[in-house]
Amino acid sequence: MKVLIDTNVLVSAILKDKDPELVFLFIAGRPDIEWIVSPDILKEYREVLSRDKFSLPEEIKTKWFNMLDILTTVIEVDLNIDFPRDIKDQKFIECAVIADANYFITGDKDFSQAQKLLNTTIISVTKFKEMVCDKPD
Repeated sequence: MKVLIDTNVLVSAILKDKDPELVFLFIAGRPDIEWIVSPDILKEYREVLSRDKFSLPEEIKTKWFNMLDILTTVIEVDLNIDFPRDIKDQKFIECAVIADANYFITGDKDFSQAQKLLNTTIISVTKFKEMVCDKPD
């Protein structure tokens, strides 16, 4: 299974725990799940986690940056999909298409309009947890 994870879910996992953190732990512990990112997505993760407003201590940022390096599969994206609803989020749609991802986990309602552009299921953290994490093997 291939999954993409929106930046807002990553931030929630770090700051709030609960379902986002459980989903990350589930994905990290499953060799059959591939967390797909593009270089641009990885760059966004790092930039957002480094924002002063989150006040993350250096050791926490370093821990997460190392986990990102270990847990993600970076793919090159040579596709340009027009998503005028939110241009800065195009990179997630493009990556999902190129990777043929099964799921895109996000809390951003803007992506609901992107569903018609891809085969990837756009899903909330809670729904992913219910449908995938909590499902018995």
